[in-house]
Amino acid sequence: MAECLDAVKKCLREFSKEARELYLNETVPYLEEPPSPLEFYREWIGPNKPCIIRNAFNHWPALHKWNPSYLRERVGSKVLSVAVTPTGYADAVHGDRFVMPEERQMTFSSLLDVVEQKEEGAGVFYVQKQCSNLMEELPELTDDLETHIPWMSEALGKLPDAVNFWLGEARAVTSMHKDHYENLYCVISGEKHFILIPPSDRPFIPYELYQPATFCQRKDGTFEVVDEEGADKVPWIPLDPLNPDLERYPDYRLARPLTCTVRAGEMLYLPSLWFHHVRQSHGCIAVNFWYDMEFDIKYNYFQLVESLSGTVGML
Repeated sequence: MAECLDAVKKCLREFSKEARELYLNETVPYLEEPPSPLEFYREWIGPNKPCIIRNAFNHWPALHKWNPSYLRERVGSKVLSVAVTPTGYADAVHGDRFVMPEERQMTFSSLLDVVEQKEEGAGVFYVQKQCSNLMEELPELTDDLETHIPWMSEALGKLPDAVNFWLGEARAVTSMHKDHYENLYCVISGEKHFILIPPSDRPFIPYELYQPATFCQRKDGTFEVVDEEGADKVPWIPLDPLNPDLERYPDYRLARPLTCTVRAGEMLYLPSLWFHHVRQSHGCIAVNFWYDMEFDIKYNYFQLVESLSGTVGML
């Protein structure tokens, strides 16, 4: 049994090493203009490689319009869903729980008061609801941008499943996870800081099962963690790439994260199944487009690697 386990571990390590040698970049490259649909599919979507694209949405009025004054006037009275947490970590491991944020309904103006520090808010506020919230909660802003990326829609032969709006405080952090989407992430103002890890490094990324729970703010401003009764346990990544516990998760030493900063006017192509961790400058505004991935042989291979990684981790 030990020999078989060692053989599987060796194969998984060689798998990751070979991916880096064959096709992965050591840094996230820049494109100075959007590519043709065919070129983008051939050079980036097919190989499953990230890139940052400049000059891809210079024509959006949002780039020069979306400041606090304009947003107050345009959508200040609109009520939207805001994630509130005590530390800025939403949808993340907290102790022995996977804890989701308190979802608070508030007007856009009230949120801006907190972000602009005109009003002190107990907790960390972040608009991060990933259910096409731009289209559902803030349709008044859609005139200021495109509701899909034409060359991406043509490359994939489909429209995005969701268009999401993001705005929050600098302390708001998105913990490491992966998505089953081809993601185009457009920064309108400020900047976003990404840590990216390829799917081929899955063997080095720990997953554990956690009781799901939700933050709930008490009347005195403190937060409690309330279990989701009867809910199945959630598999999540307990490791913080900003401060990895290498004694507990020594295999993470073998991962090769890429770091990049996406600035206002730039678009990150974040391929499906890439692990990512996200921070931002205070008040950063972004919009992202989620295109459903193709569940083809690449997904099939990833599922095999994930299954083997999970089996090795349990032994």
